[in-house]
Amino acid sequence: MTDDASTDTEADAARPDGGYASGHELVADGGERRSLRQVVTVAHTEYRLAMRSRWALALAGLFVLFGSMLATFSGSAVGPEGMERVVASLTSLAVYLVPLAALAFGYDAVVGRDEEGWLEVVFSLPVSRARVVVGTYLGRLAVLAGATVLGFGFVGFLLLREFGVTYWASFLAFLGGAVAVGAAFLALSLLVSTVAREKTHALGLALLVWVWFVLVHDLLALGVVAAFDLPGTVLTGFVLANPASVFRVLVLGQLGTTAGSGFTAALATTSLSTGLLVASLVAWCVVPVAAAAVLVRRRRV
Repeated sequence: MTDDASTDTEADAARPDGGYASGHELVADGGERRSLRQVVTVAHTEYRLAMRSRWALALAGLFVLFGSMLATFSGSAVGPEGMERVVASLTSLAVYLVPLAALAFGYDAVVGRDEEGWLEVVFSLPVSRARVVVGTYLGRLAVLAGATVLGFGFVGFLLLREFGVTYWASFLAFLGGAVAVGAAFLALSLLVSTVAREKTHALGLALLVWVWFVLVHDLLALGVVAAFDLPGTVLTGFVLANPASVFRVLVLGQLGTTAGSGFTAALATTSLSTGLLVASLVAWCVVPVAAAAVLVRRRRV
């Protein structure tokens, strides 16, 4: 496909009625290059639609508001202790806020398009349903990641002025973890949106996902840890079974502190390596999207 055709594809993907690129543009290229172009076209469309709906601005504003308030009212000690205290507080905030924002942003990714009639049009084109799902995820991920970086990046600027660059590595670890946990919960929301038949059902399932991973899982794990003398492998399993727990342990491990309480404090001292935690978050992103790409083939539109 020529550069002019590529430009036409992007222009069509961004046309005012929000439709996807034409079938001719999606199949004009061959092999892997065509597959990649299809995914990119769908991702570009989702990105433009999300930006047009002001989702990015709303998410960034939310992160700026809560992050700035927390950074302002956290401890004012100068040095690594003060920085660690602020980053630990931001982690406690982000573990509730970022998954909720990701689930709210992604729960209608498939079922919403279905109710609007877009899936019927898109699936009638010679483009794989799996590529539509992957492109939808990547487009929304770009918006969510950008909003997370901009929102919490503003908080990082405040911390840079307060503590200087010497202790900023801990904040960068937090920022990367926040983007990763957001990506994981966005993948879960995409899976929920794929299996749900109505938007209301998808919203309810998304809320249940948030309640389980952010609230119930750690409470149950804390009860088990307190009641039994468990080996380290069981604790490792508890952590890896929850992307929110992986995020907290990853950031607190980089801080070199056991800041936190309950299950988080117990897990902060485990011997989980950074590589294993990062690989776990990557798996929490890939597996739900792959499952959604398979299940969408059975969806009736």
